[in-house]
Amino acid sequence: MTDRHRCAWAGTDPRMIAYHDDEWGVPVHDDRRFFEFLILEGAQAGLSWSTILNKRANYRAAFADFDPARVARFSEARLAKLLADPGLVRNRLKVAGARQNAQAFLKVQRAFGSFDAYVWRFVGGTPKANAWRSLRAVPATTPESDALSRDLKRRGFTFVGSTICYAFMQATGLVNDHVVDCFRYAEIARPSRAG
Repeated sequence: MTDRHRCAWAGTDPRMIAYHDDEWGVPVHDDRRFFEFLILEGAQAGLSWSTILNKRANYRAAFADFDPARVARFSEARLAKLLADPGLVRNRLKVAGARQNAQAFLKVQRAFGSFDAYVWRFVGGTPKANAWRSLRAVPATTPESDALSRDLKRRGFTFVGSTICYAFMQATGLVNDHVVDCFRYAEIARPSRAG
């Protein structure tokens, strides 16, 4: 709907608006969704989110619908094929990092029972509701994203700097960073069974 006030970053692109309205900031409890956002946020480093959204369907197809067990077994030949795929960000480190992150993701699942159980500990098990009045007030990193970044790196993940981790936390609803006059701020703040 065009009559609703949204976070300014959603702009006028219908894909960005749909992502903002339907996904961004909704608490996630599904491990495959968490893995998807780890891969996509890592791919986005240095690029715009709209670029990644435009390639998202290609990523789903190329990365086995974000099944970490399958991605963890990708061969060198498979990674080389992905590097030739114009539907992806063709960065050697990012593509290889997806396999490395899948392997680390599986280790986290084994250690904690699920990635969900692991990651929600960084916000005390409940979404952190911020109350930003403007986009300029939203930080690029927080103590929570710093802690998540350090721990993920220690566990063998790559492309998980604090800024990427904070974007991941925003996307998956660990924090509610919709500005307070955005219609989604109050909707997400209400308890839900999203996942």
